[in-house]
Amino acid sequence: MKVEKIMVVGAGQMGSGIAQVCAQAGYTVTLNDLKLEFVERGLGVINKNLSRNVEKGRLSADEKEEILSRITPSTSLQDAQAADLVIEAAVENMDIKTKVFGQLDELAPEHAILATNTSSLPITEIAAATNRPEKVIGMHFMNPVPVMKLVEIIRGLATADEVYQEIEDITKRIGKVPVEVNDFPGFVSNRILMPMINEAIYTLYEGVATKEAIDEVMKLGMNHPMGPLTLADFIGLDTCLYIMETLHEGFGDTKYRPCPLLRKYVKAGWLGKKSGRGFYVYE
Repeated sequence: MKVEKIMVVGAGQMGSGIAQVCAQAGYTVTLNDLKLEFVERGLGVINKNLSRNVEKGRLSADEKEEILSRITPSTSLQDAQAADLVIEAAVENMDIKTKVFGQLDELAPEHAILATNTSSLPITEIAAATNRPEKVIGMHFMNPVPVMKLVEIIRGLATADEVYQEIEDITKRIGKVPVEVNDFPGFVSNRILMPMINEAIYTLYEGVATKEAIDEVMKLGMNHPMGPLTLADFIGLDTCLYIMETLHEGFGDTKYRPCPLLRKYVKAGWLGKKSGRGFYVYE
């Protein structure tokens, strides 16, 4: 089976980035979201990214228009009927994802692969919402998608070998580096990253150092490009909390217990850069 048509469900930061890299690699892409304004916002981000590449001489204006012409906006999951691969990039919530996968299973053709861009939720559980668990797989892209090379590919309990191979090949074709990971909470990236961020929040909570000092230590001492508290603000504190809760629930280990300060900030609506305030204040 040759994948030619890709549908991306969710036109937010991750979904629009996934749609962009797929279109750049020559795939026909359908970018779907609940409302047309969400899809148009995603297309606007793609247009801005490509325009920047034209300014820097990485793309010609014609190439930019050609890439954009491969992306069709959509507000109906019915459009999955024409897809060979559907990549879901909806909000990180198990109830929403299983509902979407149940619908996609009914709508997408029998041969279609259903992939999820979840950053921490079990692929096996998402696959159980379908009648094709062998064709369900995890493709965890990193943010920002057009820039970051890594894609964690996660097999569910029933994922077929040929499905894994197809997704690995597609990942390479879109210019990414696939890394195979087994289906455990948080996979590799967030199982290691999130507890580090959570510990940095505890360090602030306990008054060990200021937020600036904590970030500076990790940047200068550990050569991280960005401090953990700044990174948390960029990821979104609600997302960080959700992933920590997923790890805590999945492993039942107190080392994954979310810091009370993280909970407090999320309850206050201080979600990081997207809300204008997190550990730092953004204009």
